[in-house]
Amino acid sequence: MNTTLYAPMLSLMLLTMVVWFWLYVKRIGYMQAHKIEPQSLFSRVRLLEILPDAIQAPANNLNNLLELPIIFYALCLMNSQQANVSHTLVVLAWAYVALRVIHSLIHCTYNKVMHRFAVYSSSSLVLWAMLVLTIFRFV
Repeated sequence: MNTTLYAPMLSLMLLTMVVWFWLYVKRIGYMQAHKIEPQSLFSRVRLLEILPDAIQAPANNLNNLLELPIIFYALCLMNSQQANVSHTLVVLAWAYVALRVIHSLIHCTYNKVMHRFAVYSSSSLVLWAMLVLTIFRFV
């Protein structure tokens, strides 16, 4: 077993935790400032109707962090079971994490769609490169 990819995995998990906390800081702060009763947000539809997009951005980002990163975690775990991990794969893993951090910063702050999309697309291409390298390793 090789633990080289554990640090990028833990870093992405840490990012997910930070976004999760930020989601509640934004929501609770907004709800308190606007005297919104929690029960009024009883459904996703109501939540979207009442809370503005800027307050919802961290929740949307959290959803993003629970989608394609699942493939990242699986690839890292698969490769960690091997005696060695290629330097290229490690660099790609860190690049993926860095791009996801940038994506989260954009998504949770000024949220310019084309900036966010460029970073998201880049991170996805890095992920697909990791997948291709892993396929060639195991096939």
